[in-house]
Amino acid sequence: MTRRDRSADVLLSDGTTVHLRQIRPEDAQGIVAMHARFSERTRYLRYFSPYPRIPERDLQHFVTVDHHDREAFVVLAGDRICAVGRFDRLGPQATDAEAAFVVEDAHQGRGIGSVLLEHLAAAARDEGIVRFVAEVLPANAPMLRVFADAGYQIRRQYADGVVHLSFPIAPTEQSLEVQWRREHRTEAASIARLLSPRGVAVYGASATGQGVGAALLGHLRDGGFTGQVVPIHPTASQIAGLPAYRRAADAAVPVDLAVVAVQPDAVPGVVADAGAAGTHGVVVVSAGFAETGESGAAAQEELIRAARDAGMRVVGPNCLGIANTDERVRLNATLAPRLPVAGRVGFFSQSGALGVALLAEADRRGLGLSSFVSAGNRADVSGNDLLQYWQDDPGTDVILLYLETFGNPRKFARLARRIGRTKPVVTVASPVRAAGALPGVPGVAGPDAAGVTALFARAGVIRVDTVPELFDVGVLLANQPLPAGDRVGIVGNSSALVRLASTACEAQGLTVAAGYPRDVGPQSGANEFADALAEAAIDDSVDALVVVFAPPLPGQHVDEDADFASALGSVALAGDKPTVATFLAGRLPAGVPSYPSVEEAVRALARVAVYAEWLRRPPGVLPELSGVDPDVVRLAPVDGAPERLLEAYGIEVVPAEVADSAEAAVAAARRLGYPVALKAAVEGLRHRLDLGAVRLDLPSDAAVERAYGEMAGAFGGAVLVQPMVEPGVACVVEMVEDPTFGPVVGFGLGGVAMDLLGDRAWRAAPLTDSDAMALIGEPRAAPLLHGYRGAGAVDRDALADLLLRVGRLVDEHPQVRALRLNPVLVRSTGLSVLHAGVHVGADVPRPDTGPRRL
Repeated sequence: MTRRDRSADVLLSDGTTVHLRQIRPEDAQGIVAMHARFSERTRYLRYFSPYPRIPERDLQHFVTVDHHDREAFVVLAGDRICAVGRFDRLGPQATDAEAAFVVEDAHQGRGIGSVLLEHLAAAARDEGIVRFVAEVLPANAPMLRVFADAGYQIRRQYADGVVHLSFPIAPTEQSLEVQWRREHRTEAASIARLLSPRGVAVYGASATGQGVGAALLGHLRDGGFTGQVVPIHPTASQIAGLPAYRRAADAAVPVDLAVVAVQPDAVPGVVADAGAAGTHGVVVVSAGFAETGESGAAAQEELIRAARDAGMRVVGPNCLGIANTDERVRLNATLAPRLPVAGRVGFFSQSGALGVALLAEADRRGLGLSSFVSAGNRADVSGNDLLQYWQDDPGTDVILLYLETFGNPRKFARLARRIGRTKPVVTVASPVRAAGALPGVPGVAGPDAAGVTALFARAGVIRVDTVPELFDVGVLLANQPLPAGDRVGIVGNSSALVRLASTACEAQGLTVAAGYPRDVGPQSGANEFADALAEAAIDDSVDALVVVFAPPLPGQHVDEDADFASALGSVALAGDKPTVATFLAGRLPAGVPSYPSVEEAVRALARVAVYAEWLRRPPGVLPELSGVDPDVVRLAPVDGAPERLLEAYGIEVVPAEVADSAEAAVAAARRLGYPVALKAAVEGLRHRLDLGAVRLDLPSDAAVERAYGEMAGAFGGAVLVQPMVEPGVACVVEMVEDPTFGPVVGFGLGGVAMDLLGDRAWRAAPLTDSDAMALIGEPRAAPLLHGYRGAGAVDRDALADLLLRVGRLVDEHPQVRALRLNPVLVRSTGLSVLHAGVHVGADVPRPDTGPRRL
């Protein structure tokens, strides 16, 4: 019986796709056919004997599994099985299983073995298996390397001519790092094949030269593509002066990319033809798919299935196309007749309709691009794939993203934190999130707009609100160095403009350096202007320059031959400090970012300054947490009482009992031990000391009876009885699923006022040690934790430890959709968690967890 669908499309080391799924009894003939293609050496290394054919009894055993004690996966290249992997539990209820896999000779060395091991380990963990054992012949070096390179702690023993391996299969920091490195290499390789094709087949170009297909063909040809352009047409022998073919395979040249502009119902045939020619990927410009409704969505799914069965990746459908300005390629497979100049900015746009306008705006601003991809419906290739490619692309220094939605938010956040350390990532994204508490955890509403902006910044992403701002920041990053701090030197020739610049800097969180702004006056010549700029450029108290220049008014005696633009350019292009300008008298030299208003210039600089400040911070590490037993965690119930799940992660909640009468309250108090607190059991009131819904430090039965009587009349008969703990500063720790970052952990001070103001800081899970400490210091009320008006400082280390444990819990349990610890009383030595609420959703795989998959 099948417990769950474990199938997946996966990328191999050469960037091609294969399909992995659970074995079926009807795979018997496919297994026999694969076995027949094995070399004698492969058979011997797998079965420790020649094993020329599979006996019927063995064959039925191989293809019949229960998906619990025995599981097996087959890997298909097209419709042919090319590899199989399996595990067999070593006895009823055992937690060990034997793992084995074999790959057909023609497909060895492509990374299939490591993919099988990842998926087998994940399936085994789901079935309660904690350890794999394997037996490998010493001569089978590739198989030994698959196990050794996986990142697990492997024990080896040699006996009777066989290497015996055993290792726990719980993910480790090292195994995840190995998996992510492989993911990075395979996804980058798949995109590189698309952007540097040797030949491009164009489907849908008419013989009359009219239509979308003809435009694409013309742009490819006229853009100077260095490879072969191959028009595909059912009848014509020549299109646009190029030989045309009925099938891509007839061209007898390597065709790595297919560009498709045919009717939606003709796309499946095109994909089949391109796959038969060995094409690596298809760019589907055609519309009429998921954007049109259910039938279009079904057609889109069929398109992706057919392409992946052929080992191809898909850009689109409903996209603008792709481009690569590298002189060795010069690929313009887009609907834009003209590309921006070559440069060092990678640009990804989800929108196809907006793509032409985006390219035109980049060209207008002189923003040079290295490559451009419009993903349209983003059915396969996404922004995450391009991030993987651009990370190591030597021709790309800056990454711009226009995203309408985030398909895999956890992966985006993970990649951005890594890539942002070497290359800035700028994205247009709304900070607005749906308001309202989540079901089951009242009050957990998630980050507000400021919190979302901070989440982007702490992930190393420069978030902007609009497309013009995307270009504002992109031009600055592409042409100027990063600032070393937030101190700004303002130089200008207009008192009004320099005042505007000062105000803008203050509004954007920048500091006007001491001695600035400097107004050289409207009658200053170019030399005086240049001297003031040069002084600011070498001023050690200045990290960045904002330059404002207004043309002289009539009657002001200024040297008409003075070249103020050159004066500014000589400083901005020669120094090591970023310079932004609002220059209202002509055009500045290339490389000097110029903005039509002071506010736009300062805003772009501020965005970049926040990113530079993030770079200067240490990234932190994921520390080991004491008292977190993987076996206990694995068995801890996620639903039901949240205390048991929290306890598995070393988070203790002060016990409390519900009582619905005075007698029950007294009995509970005696069990828990005096003194106790009584709290209204109604959610939202249990912390409201100001309303009388909380009674503290009750020392006796009589005090409990009296307090219960008073509270029952006002708030209902149900109360919580809880032992008193040492006083402290009330804090709140919570978690929600954010649509951009996945699970995020929030921290703030407790109390109605803090809830009303939304005074929370947020970080994406899991948290590093630096994340935890930064969270504690970010809320506006954080000074209360350091000692305020004579109070002592709280135990920040204990609070950071709690945040780390919450971050790990929600990272490892996708079912946990929201969590709230409120209040957490923090004192000078330790803390107490008084109440915990956990909202659990369906047990579905969370994106970016588990083995690699597309």
